[in-house]
Amino acid sequence: MDNPPTNLEQDLATRFPTAYTILFLLIIFVAALTWMIPAGQYDRAMNEDVGREVAVPGTYQTVDPNPQGFMEVMLAPTAGFYDPDSYVANAIDVALFVLFLGGFLGVMNATGAIDTGIRSAMRHLKGHEVWMIPILMTLFAIGGTTYGMAEETLAFYAILIPVMMAAGYDAVTGVAIILVGAGIGVLGSTINPFATVIAANAAQIPFTDGIVVRFILLIGGLLICSAYVMRYAIRVKADPSRSVVSRQWDAHRRLFLGKHENEVDDSTLTRTQIVALLIFAATFVVMIWGVSSQGWWMARMGALFFGAAIVIGFIARLGEKKLTGSFVDGARDLLGVALVVGLARGIVVIMDQGMIADTILHSAETSLGGLPELAFINLMFWIEIGMSFFVPSSSGLAVLSMPILAPLADFANVGRDLVVTAFQSANGLVNLINPTFAVVVGGLAIGRVSYDRWIAFIWPLLLILTIFISVVISAAALI
Repeated sequence: MDNPPTNLEQDLATRFPTAYTILFLLIIFVAALTWMIPAGQYDRAMNEDVGREVAVPGTYQTVDPNPQGFMEVMLAPTAGFYDPDSYVANAIDVALFVLFLGGFLGVMNATGAIDTGIRSAMRHLKGHEVWMIPILMTLFAIGGTTYGMAEETLAFYAILIPVMMAAGYDAVTGVAIILVGAGIGVLGSTINPFATVIAANAAQIPFTDGIVVRFILLIGGLLICSAYVMRYAIRVKADPSRSVVSRQWDAHRRLFLGKHENEVDDSTLTRTQIVALLIFAATFVVMIWGVSSQGWWMARMGALFFGAAIVIGFIARLGEKKLTGSFVDGARDLLGVALVVGLARGIVVIMDQGMIADTILHSAETSLGGLPELAFINLMFWIEIGMSFFVPSSSGLAVLSMPILAPLADFANVGRDLVVTAFQSANGLVNLINPTFAVVVGGLAIGRVSYDRWIAFIWPLLLILTIFISVVISAAALI
């Protein structure tokens, strides 16, 4: 007999604050910084190669302060979705995409095809499940390195986590495959237009410069991360008490596997379910095609999932009431994730309105002057790490920092391409844990993994990756 929902929620709860509390406290913290850090700005000029305005080196000047008070803090969650004065969109598109995705998954779950498909996959993969980890991480890394796969990964958590749990692993394993897999791809971006290409254009160099070093980071980082996640998964399967979410083990299994946990042999798909799964898979293929080659973003991806939900509902003969009810229930399940997206963007809004981002950048500019090669590139890496916490967007940070910091490499006898590499490595590393990055808090929310448990899992990997990156960029600076 299943436990009532209230007991399930109690079992999933931890003493660590929720993502909502953490993000709101960060909004307050950044607002406090606007009272302490002097306001300043660089002049901006349109850069045709980048396609937007970029900061002009040597033009920094202090401006009248605009400290963020109580009202701005209260407006920040709304401003994270859209500007309440100009009505310009911020993260509202991502939040709506999450809701459409939830509705799509709700309709798909109503067909029973996912549950049955998971049981069928586990029956066929018996004894070889661990090799799914490097294969899937490689696929996500390819998405990360080629087109900066990030928000799109939110669509995969609800699918992959039940598969991993049915294989005997935990929810963290499923989260890590997606978040770390795509993240290491972004960290080792090769042709990613939202990181490497924009940063290289802002640094006024061809984006192919330094691509060999980035391939080293990509391949080496992927090997490190795959081995780390596989080792963890094998330990957890052998002894569930070694899971970082062992206290939520039973609750996670009830949530993601439900009453079908032990029904692996009952895995015969009907023809309708097979067709539904084919449409389900085709939807994700079309999404990746649209994003990577057609310039699609959240609105079109949301429309794709909305349309696919309707098609699946008709094919499965759910009926009007069950179709709409399943869609709304699915959207409701991801409502918390949509709210987290707005809160995370609200932090960036507060910092921009307080005009402290350029001041922080100017301090970095003055700190790097006159340093030798090794000290320069490593300090550049750590400066970009610090800035990434406040500007999680790879394209946003590239446009903000590269026009100012890249020219400093000329005085340190370091190639500008290595500055671009240090930037994207730092940004990719931080965005594996960044609480201001909607992909992190959103993925953890879907997986019901608290932020402290994620840190407990990933901190050794972060240390290993930091050493690996420092060694690679240091060697490149000296060659």
